[in-house]
Amino acid sequence: MEECGFGRWSVRANGAEASGNLGQVETESKERALGSRAPQFIKASRALHLSWQVGVFLVGLAIVIAGVLMLALPGPGWLVIFTGLAVWATEFVWAQIVLRWTRRKVSEAARRALDPKVRRRNMVLTALGVAVAATLVAVYLTLYGTAMPWDVAS
Repeated sequence: MEECGFGRWSVRANGAEASGNLGQVETESKERALGSRAPQFIKASRALHLSWQVGVFLVGLAIVIAGVLMLALPGPGWLVIFTGLAVWATEFVWAQIVLRWTRRKVSEAARRALDPKVRRRNMVLTALGVAVAATLVAVYLTLYGTAMPWDVAS
């Protein structure tokens, strides 16, 4: 039996125990093991690996900041934010954990959205929203015609 985790970890396999700091932690699921995905020649040198991590962090940070800006400006903000998170996940365990959690939540939301009961409810709510919007437009046009409120010349 094998037990795994992250952070400070311990492994128990066939009665033998070992413990140590976070490194490559094996998992039994289909998910990749947590840890750095840097090439071996970079991992071999501590200084090179640290500078690699700083570079990955800065690139990911620039992408996330661009995504946050795109939330207010035109552009695919959330997609860019998740891309920055994926860049961070190539090197940092915390980002890998957040990315796995996000993927799980998105999969659950997609599964719920495809549920026939939820789809019917969403279609009814959409139809109701369109009917309310059409009614409001009809009331506005009846009261004010096609003149816009900011058109002060007429």
